[in-house]
Amino acid sequence: MAASSVQPTQATTAPADSGAGGLPQFDLAQWPGQMVWMLIIFGVMFALFAKVFVPSVGGTIAAREDRISGDVGEARRLRDQANTRVEAAAVEAANARAGARKLAIEAKAKAFADAALREAAEEARLAATVAQAEIGIGVTRERAMGHVREIAADAAAAIVEKLTGVVATADELKAASTGKA
Repeated sequence: MAASSVQPTQATTAPADSGAGGLPQFDLAQWPGQMVWMLIIFGVMFALFAKVFVPSVGGTIAAREDRISGDVGEARRLRDQANTRVEAAAVEAANARAGARKLAIEAKAKAFADAALREAAEEARLAATVAQAEIGIGVTRERAMGHVREIAADAAAAIVEKLTGVVATADELKAASTGKA
């Protein structure tokens, strides 16, 4: 039993300089050392952030902003260049349309002039053909009229012979056709 009594006295014995116990942050005696270490750590962190981290991030941000502004400037330049080309193409298209319209009007006028010349030539040819045909018709009519008299005289001679039984002479038929008896 003597051994068991020794152990509780050792377990209950606490260091005499530990103070009231609890967390060291609340121990006012340790605050000056903690403050020194906190200032050292804060100073090192501040120096790292001020000299290393922030400049590299700031440089990256500045480079990114420069790149973005350069890209935006390039995009504006390309847009202006494209607008200039579009305007030039519009002017060129308008000129081409005007030229095409002019060519179409000239071609139409030339076609009408050519058609008028061909029409005039055709009308002249047709007029000549009609004149020749009228001359031919006149000649044929005169010949036909000459034959009509002969046919009429032959028919009259045949009728006279059939009715009277006497053959009429050419002089009698001629006198009868002219009305001189």
